[in-house]
Amino acid sequence: MATGLSEHAVTVLLIDDQPLIGQAVKRMLAEEPDVTFHYCKEPDRALETAIAVRPTIILQDLVLPDIDGLDLVKLYRESEATRDVPVIVLSTREEPKTKADAFALGANDYIVKLPDKLELIARIRHHSKGYINQLQRDEAYRALVASQEALAHDVAEAAHYVQSLLPATMETGSVRADWRFIPSAALGGDTFGYHQVDDDHLAFYLIDVVGHGVGAALLSVSVLNAIRSQSLPQADFKEPGQVITALNDRFEMSRQGDKYFTAWYGVYSPSNRVIRYSGGGHPPALLIPDGGGEMIMLEATGPMVGAFDGLDFETREQRVEGPGLVYLYSDGVFEIEQVDGERWPFQEFLSYITGLARSGSSMDMLIEHIRTLSGKAGFDDDFSIVQLHLDPG
Repeated sequence: MATGLSEHAVTVLLIDDQPLIGQAVKRMLAEEPDVTFHYCKEPDRALETAIAVRPTIILQDLVLPDIDGLDLVKLYRESEATRDVPVIVLSTREEPKTKADAFALGANDYIVKLPDKLELIARIRHHSKGYINQLQRDEAYRALVASQEALAHDVAEAAHYVQSLLPATMETGSVRADWRFIPSAALGGDTFGYHQVDDDHLAFYLIDVVGHGVGAALLSVSVLNAIRSQSLPQADFKEPGQVITALNDRFEMSRQGDKYFTAWYGVYSPSNRVIRYSGGGHPPALLIPDGGGEMIMLEATGPMVGAFDGLDFETREQRVEGPGLVYLYSDGVFEIEQVDGERWPFQEFLSYITGLARSGSSMDMLIEHIRTLSGKAGFDDDFSIVQLHLDPG
């Protein structure tokens, strides 16, 4: 079949102690090439035979030696292997009480034997078709579950790989760095990092590929590797605008499966206390001075990276007057759907993170606050945030 589901032939199992009835039914079905017929004349082997031949319909006689046919109907419904197989009860008489009992025990149909050939074949095909459809639905569901499990495994492996590339924390020196990363269930395209370009320049950056899944994660890792290895020709990695321009040229979306990304790239020089930065489509980094100074948004002005050819991205700069915190983050940190269905306002996010910085609290408090707002333990998008503590001295 084009659907990839298994073929299930119409398979009839007749349980009747009279061989003449068996021969009669066999003759009725002889001209139906897609119908397979099995006959069992020993009632005590009925269930065993049904499990072995896996019928799509059971024709069950009621009057049998040593056992009531209705007891066999009950037995079929108690067995996992035959629980859903359609059963047509065959009786010599039209008895309302017997019919009611048969249906109550799980029979699907009741006919007085032997019916007209056309009627019997029509009923066999009708009930078999419904059962085969059920088997195929079950197969499709199992295939879907298996596919989802395989996808979840791939996503988990990709998330683990992305996490293995993230930088170690920096706990000493004029710049201390920490971060939090929580991948979404579908895995977004977040990666980030920081490294020394030279003795007086620290680069720090965050990439967020649009979309979810392994493809988005792999593109993000490719961009990360290009930055960390400083393998962008004609780009001075102390010049953020040149870096973003080179990324835009190398990762043009038509060569990346129509994927593009937001990016923020900054370089901090402790000797002159200046942050120079560039980017495209990304939320602004935040500079929050110690001691109650006004929060400063370091907003890059470029468009999405990779979306448009031939752009030159500008470099901006901000002087750092004294000790403070810089936060670099993806939109998964603040684009939160609250319990009431409304989005968390960006200004409220800014107020919360400013308060967090002023109090010296851990970024873990932000994570717990978001979980309270959303009423969910997980995140719909990757949660990525980098915190740099700048202490120019």
